[in-house]
Amino acid sequence: MRPLSHFALKDRANIRGLFFDIDDTLTTDGKLTADAYAAMWRAKAAGLMQIAITGRPAGWCDHIARMWPGDAVVGENGALYFRYDTAVKKLERCYVTDAAMRRTNRTRLDVIATQILREVPGSAMATDQAYREADIAIDYCEDVTRLPVKSVL
Repeated sequence: MRPLSHFALKDRANIRGLFFDIDDTLTTDGKLTADAYAAMWRAKAAGLMQIAITGRPAGWCDHIARMWPGDAVVGENGALYFRYDTAVKKLERCYVTDAAMRRTNRTRLDVIATQILREVPGSAMATDQAYREADIAIDYCEDVTRLPVKSVL
């Protein structure tokens, strides 16, 4: 991985936008620093499109789309993207599947989650699960005591 300063100026001039991960790529130790946020505003001022990519839930994506200087956010591991239309002051929500399929999938995912929690002692539903619309997240290291790798493979 090389910083942009290592690219030739003529190549940098062709960059139209940025796709970036959030967790410990944009953030540092789980926090969005003032420097990182300011860099996003500078990129916006420079006319660069910015799309955040994350496995985090729809609830986080709602906030990110409304409040951050980016153009869109892809969340729940690609199940959705949200963008805030500043012209009409409205959040656009786009999903890979329709509402009926998401409800069907939720039932299936709940069964899978129950099985995982039963078979992986010490795991728990992620604390942000309540804000998810299309996937599940099982915690094995964030808000629970980190489980050994062999326990979660």
